[in-house]
Amino acid sequence: MLGQVVENPLSNWKLLDTYKPPNPLKKASFYLEDQNWDAVKRSIEEKEKKGLLTEGWGEELFTRLYYLRGFENLMMDIATDDPHLPELIGMLTNYELKLIDKWLEIGVDIIGFHTDIGAQNSLMISPTKFRRYIKPMFKKIFMRCRKAGTHVFLSSDGCLLDIIDDLVGCGVSLHDPQFRANTLEGIFKTYKGKLCAQVDLDQQRILPFGSPREIDRHIREIVKRLNSREGGLMIYAEIQPTYPLKNIEAIFEALEKYCLANKKKLGN
Repeated sequence: MLGQVVENPLSNWKLLDTYKPPNPLKKASFYLEDQNWDAVKRSIEEKEKKGLLTEGWGEELFTRLYYLRGFENLMMDIATDDPHLPELIGMLTNYELKLIDKWLEIGVDIIGFHTDIGAQNSLMISPTKFRRYIKPMFKKIFMRCRKAGTHVFLSSDGCLLDIIDDLVGCGVSLHDPQFRANTLEGIFKTYKGKLCAQVDLDQQRILPFGSPREIDRHIREIVKRLNSREGGLMIYAEIQPTYPLKNIEAIFEALEKYCLANKKKLGN
């Protein structure tokens, strides 16, 4: 169960001077309910002993800005180059770095960040504004991870094709492009050989409304176009309660057929 936002703490810029963000090391989050860092460290160490991937999670970035300001306010701030905006972004950056430094102190293989910056056909803001305001924050945070030898997973919905090179330059190792928003051709042209793509299968039409044959073809085409011996392809299939059972079965069958078959074929 998620709460409903009824008020944004910085809807009025006059409140910025006196606003004090919470301590990220003592605050529960969506990914970490109990901020018992000793327990977190023990859990990470147990995973390492088993040879498992270890991960940490940052908090939301661009999304957090409009949580604080309100969506409409933030869009206007960016459109008009409001002079308060750099201070707000700087405050969020410093807040986030405290959390990231804790994960790096513990030692994890990858740190994930979820922050939606895309809409169905484009970014929520122009690429120019992204590069002016958001990219410097991303780069400072993500490169802190990369310089410590930790990979960066950015989970961000919508069409991000215009800024993939920017994200690579910021230190992103892995992104989860939504299939319908970015298209197979778009993902092929902008991701392959540059950035590991965890392709989010078409949840808008093919998985819920397509036939098992369409699902099979959908997954086959993704693997055929994006797979390589060097890696760089992951597939994410989110199963919803509304999907027909035959479609759920088709998803698993196609993943086993094409993903495992290619793994054996490539000798991995």
